[in-house]
Formats: sequence, structure tokens, C-alpha cells
Amino acid sequence: MADHQEVSVTLPSDPASVPAARAHVAEALRDWGLPEGHVTGDTVRLIVSELATNAVQHTFGQSPVFTVEVGLDRGELLRVGVTDSHPRWPRRLPAAVQQDNGRGMRIIRWLTAEAGGRLSVSPTEEGGKTVWIELPWPAATATTPVTAGPGPLL
Repeated sequence: MADHQEVSVTLPSDPASVPAARAHVAEALRDWGLPEGHVTGDTVRLIVSELATNAVQHTFGQSPVFTVEVGLDRGELLRVGVTDSHPRWPRRLPAAVQQDNGRGMRIIRWLTAEAGGRLSVSPTEEGGKTVWIELPWPAATATTPVTAGPGPLL
């Protein structure tokens, strides 16, 4: 495996682009040897869905496109970033029970931490931002698929 592998795609800032972003990332993970149904793949696809949705919904039409970057360093660290050109960074919203949206970053933070990773935001030269996640690459356990449902009760 090469020391660094990277792919990216730029998509229109439209809700129809969210599944395309997810599919792009899923294809990269498969190409790099992660089996379909692996928990890391499921986690990353959900995170990308949330980040892409944020790039579409919370840029208020001021970012005509967003870019998804996926990189794998030395077969050890998976890095995923979603870049848009809107200057406002993500912020935590109160978790009101009646709130129908605004939980995306909370979900992303939780999933990233649960997978042993970290979340960061960095500015772009054009005045936008990239929201990054870094996760350990599960090379040693890449053949372990997700099981359907809980195991037997003991």
C-alpha cells in the first residue's frame, strides 16, 4: 500500500449531492481494502452524510459547491474533510427536545470519538472552512464485518 492515498470530489451544494458524497467515500474505502459492512465504513458514511448535509443546509446558498476529500496515510490514519466556501464555522446548538435539526455536529463528534478519532475545523485560503475527521484505519481488523443485531444473551 502506498504511503498516502487520496481522492476528492466536488459536488453542487444541493441535497441530491449528499448520497453522491457518501457513495464516493464508500468507493474509496472499498478500493483501499475495507470490506462492505465494516463498522468503520458505516461510521464514515454516516459522518460524511452529516457533513455534506451541513455544507448544503447551513451555507445559505453562499457556497455553490462543496468538496469531499478522503485520505489514507500509511495504512494507519483515515482522514475525511468536507470543505465549503461559507465563512461561518459549525457551532454547538442546544439539544432541545423539540428541535428537528441541529444535531449533526453532535452526532459527528460522538461517532468520531467513539471510533477513537478526532474532529477539527480549519480555514481555507478562500475564506471558507474544512471540517475534518481523523480515524484510526482498522487494518488489523478490516476483515471483521458488522454483525446484525446483538449477539446471544448470556
